[in-house]
Amino acid sequence: MLSGGLLGLGLGVGLLLIWRSGARSPVRRVAAPRVGRRRQLLAAAGLTGINPAQLLALQIGLGLAAALLVLLTTQTVTISLVFGGFGAAVPHLLVRRLAGKRRADLREVWPEVVDNLASAVRAGLSLPEALAALAVRGPEVLRPSFARFAADHRASGRFSDALDRLKDDLADPVGDRIVETLRVAREVGGSDLGRVLRTLAAFLREDARTRAELETRQGWVVSAARLAVGAPWVVLLLLATQEQTLTAYDSAAGTALLIGGGVVCVAAYRLMLRIGRLPQDVRVLQ
Repeated sequence: MLSGGLLGLGLGVGLLLIWRSGARSPVRRVAAPRVGRRRQLLAAAGLTGINPAQLLALQIGLGLAAALLVLLTTQTVTISLVFGGFGAAVPHLLVRRLAGKRRADLREVWPEVVDNLASAVRAGLSLPEALAALAVRGPEVLRPSFARFAADHRASGRFSDALDRLKDDLADPVGDRIVETLRVAREVGGSDLGRVLRTLAAFLREDARTRAELETRQGWVVSAARLAVGAPWVVLLLLATQEQTLTAYDSAAGTALLIGGGVVCVAAYRLMLRIGRLPQDVRVLQ
C-alpha cells in the first residue's frame, strides 16, 4: 500500500510538472496610452489649457473666415479656397512657433535651475524641498510648474507621482533628464548627486551657447525661405483684383496651376528647412 501511494504521488507530481512546462498564453501587457503629437505640441508651447479638439476647431473657423473674406473680395472660389487653407494652417504654425520660443527660453534657464538644486542639496535640503524651493527662487518662467509640484507633493506625499506630473507639466527634454536624475538619486541614494548636477549645469551652458550661435546663423536661411514661399501668394492676392486674373484662375488650367504651385512651395519650404535644421532634443524619457 505504501509503495502504491508513493507511486501515485510521483505520478501526480510528474503530471503537474508536465502541465506547468507546457506552452502558455503570453501575458498581455497593458500599453500606456500614447500622447498625441498635437497634445505634445500644445504642452511644449505651454498651452495646457487648450486641447487638440479646440485647436482643430480654431483652425477650421479661421480657415472658413479667411476663405469667406477672400471670396467676398475677389469673387473667385479657387483663390478663396487656397487662402482658406493658409488661414487654417496659421494656428498650428503659431503653436509651433510658441513651442520653439519656449524651448529656447527654457534652454537659457535650465543651468540656473540645476545650480539651485545643487546648492540646495549641498545645504542639506531633501529633494522634495529643493524642488519646492524653486517655486520661489527659480526662474520666473518655471515657478508655476514647481509650485504645482510642491502642491501635489504636499497633497499626496508621493514623490514619484509628483515627479511624473512635473515632467508632464514641463514638457521639455532637459526637464525629463533632470527629473529622472532626481528620481534615481532618491531611490538609489548616493553622495555624488551634487557633482552630477554641477557637471550637468556646465554641459547645459555650453550647449545653449553653441546652439544660440547656430540658430542666429540659421535665422537668415529660415527668413529667406519664408519670404520666397510667401511672396508669390501675396502677388497672387494683389493680381486677384483684376478681372482677367479672376477669369484665368477660375478655369481648370488655372486651378491646376494653383495646386501645382502650392505643392511645389510646400515641398521646397520643407526641404529647405530640413537641410538647415539643427538636431532637436527628443523626449525619450517621457
